[in-house]
Amino acid sequence: MITILISLVLNGIALYVTANVIPGLHIRNGWNGFLDAIIGGAILAIVNAVIRPILVILTLPINILTLGLFTFVILGFTFWLMTYFTPGLHADGFLPAMLGAIVFGILNWLLHLVLSPGD
Repeated sequence: MITILISLVLNGIALYVTANVIPGLHIRNGWNGFLDAIIGGAILAIVNAVIRPILVILTLPINILTLGLFTFVILGFTFWLMTYFTPGLHADGFLPAMLGAIVFGILNWLLHLVLSPGD
């Protein structure tokens, strides 16, 4: 249970930093923005667990033709979908959402690598 809470907080930190770094992503300031980021991280986890596998299977021919580069489009779409359902977080378009997904993924990986408790 504590591992899930730590993961949610780390996702929130990564999302808050991403929204402040990428132009075109907007989040509220202060504690309300951080709580929105934690909610957004949880919503992104649900979207990635439920919708992303369906999208990957449906777009498999395009993904094969582009040698896997279409995966970035899927990542951007799932990130944009998360901003649609998260209160206090907004993406101005698809390109900021795609860049946000890439930066969020890198930051999230680094934070979990450094701060996550070991098994």
